[in-house]
Amino acid sequence: MTLEICASNYQSAINAQEAGAQRIELCQELAIGGITPSHGLLKQVLDTLSIPVFVLIRPRSGNFTYSEAEFDIMKQNIQLCKDLGASGIISGVLNLDNTIDIERTKELVELSNPLPFTFHRAFDWTPKPVKAMYSLMEIGVERILTSGQQTSAEKGLELLIKLKDKAQNRITILPGGGINSTNASLFKSNGFNEIHASASTIKAISEQPRISMNSTKFLSDTNIYYSDKENIQSIIQSLNA
Repeated sequence: MTLEICASNYQSAINAQEAGAQRIELCQELAIGGITPSHGLLKQVLDTLSIPVFVLIRPRSGNFTYSEAEFDIMKQNIQLCKDLGASGIISGVLNLDNTIDIERTKELVELSNPLPFTFHRAFDWTPKPVKAMYSLMEIGVERILTSGQQTSAEKGLELLIKLKDKAQNRITILPGGGINSTNASLFKSNGFNEIHASASTIKAISEQPRISMNSTKFLSDTNIYYSDKENIQSIIQSLNA
């Protein structure tokens, strides 16, 4: 079973490879759902890792409906990823009503070619997930990262199974969201071939500064989040048990 680790910094990427993960999704700022990694991080990871590196293309936090300028930035970043040797692209675009923006997403898929394209968790906002899945099949998307439209993949298992069964191996359903060593085997036993996890832990790096650099209470100046080797290895062990 393929374990994809969502790595939001260089150390997380290194930890994922050393712990035995088969692939990473590289992003930054996981606390806001992930955005496109910087050129420097992307190059450093691609120069160092030997396992496949899929890259998140998301120009900002918030919704998944983008201006023309933002869409141009996404296309430039896809080309950069291809030029630097990435193994896959993870992205997608929604309309204002959260249906799939097929025209723009197709443009991203075609630009990404020949790299495989994963439609990211914006899928969990779509009002008709089965219809959306069929639409993504038609434009060449190879996999969908989804929690089954619930707060965790475990809670969304019923929809995940439904999507997998209806897909009939024409597109890969990649469960992600709250997957860890205690529930990873649940997805293997239900016939999924891949899972996605961050396997994150928190490391305190300093005392609270006098002036915060963050504008929200959900972000911290004193902690960093990284994918932990032991957490990753525990997931792998649970899958091999």
